[in-house]
Amino acid sequence: MDPKHRQILQRNRRNLVTALNPADICDGLLSKGVFTQDMIDEIQSKITRRDQARQLVIDLETRGSQAFPAFLECLRETGQHALAELLQCGDGARLPPSVPIQPSLIPLPVRKCVTSIKHTGFTWIYLLGIPTRPRRDSIQCYKMDASPCGICLIINNVDFDPDCDLKDRKGSDIDCDKMEKRFKALNFEVIAKRNLKYKRIRHEMASLAKRDHSAYDCCVVIILSHGTEANHNRFPGAVHGVDGPAVPVQLITNYLNGQNCPSLQGKPKLFFIQACGGGEKDTGFEVSPDEVEPSLGGIDDQMDAIPISSSSDSLSTSDELDARATLPTPSDILVSYSTFPGYVSWRDTQAGSWYVENLDCVLEENAATDDLVTMLMMVNAAVSQISAKGLYKQMPGSFNFLRKLLYFQSSLS
Repeated sequence: MDPKHRQILQRNRRNLVTALNPADICDGLLSKGVFTQDMIDEIQSKITRRDQARQLVIDLETRGSQAFPAFLECLRETGQHALAELLQCGDGARLPPSVPIQPSLIPLPVRKCVTSIKHTGFTWIYLLGIPTRPRRDSIQCYKMDASPCGICLIINNVDFDPDCDLKDRKGSDIDCDKMEKRFKALNFEVIAKRNLKYKRIRHEMASLAKRDHSAYDCCVVIILSHGTEANHNRFPGAVHGVDGPAVPVQLITNYLNGQNCPSLQGKPKLFFIQACGGGEKDTGFEVSPDEVEPSLGGIDDQMDAIPISSSSDSLSTSDELDARATLPTPSDILVSYSTFPGYVSWRDTQAGSWYVENLDCVLEENAATDDLVTMLMMVNAAVSQISAKGLYKQMPGSFNFLRKLLYFQSSLS
């Protein structure tokens, strides 16, 4: 869907949920090819009209470029003219209801579709006859309209016990401030904890799991700390408490799985880990100059990781490493890592970490229009173009067990 149209739907979601009668327009959306029968069945499975309307609007935002005009047409055909006019005013183009919209006559961004052809379970989208990308018609969206949307716990470990041979993480407070402001803007209740020991990290996670999340749609955990490799079933890494011992991220995610936190069953649980995945330093590989736009890191780039060796210290007065994470595989969990497993994660003592800085920017610029997985790919692309000391690289990544698309709430002007 055109980002402009998605914003119109998001701005008017409350009015749509209050006044829309989904039963009247489902058949029209099905006949126009906007929704599949599976999507209609899911909408109709909701008990109340409001829940049906909410699901319909959420699904509509994920459809193609013709979903919005088709929706307006269905509203007019079923006599819901007030809602149609409300949305049409937001579109800025006052086309008469009787005039068919011809997408080929309207300037479209490169990524928007003109027509589509179904083939082997996918819809292949074409622009002027050129195939661009497949889209699964069955992908749904998580409900993300609770207020607040959920709890965001930030664990910010900065000052480490001298006896544990882990250096203080200068610049981490900058990361923490950015994430606290960003997730408040995304309508989360943010809880920030600083300098937690091993047992305190586990205590905070246990307390979060014991809370009643029934009124929320999501839960977020952000960990900013040193890290190291750890034994794991499926996912790598552990994060250090300020006293030295490291908590496997697999254990951290277990606190919020469906068995240990029933009120989060079926809801997205998101973990963002700014920490090293090990001690390897990535020097990258040579590519064409057209492939990347190199960006040099700052003179105070550090690594967040396991204790620093003398060879690491020779790079900078404060080079350090952060951690990587581990988790089991229950559904509805996504863990985003600042670096590829086994490798270091860089942090500038003046500007904060590469990963958090770019995550914050991408969320600010794209949360109103793009889903989380798409935005994380943007973060990957941005971080991969930065170089520390003009030599070392970093590649973020994620383990994704979400079952649906996730769109954050965002305040739109």
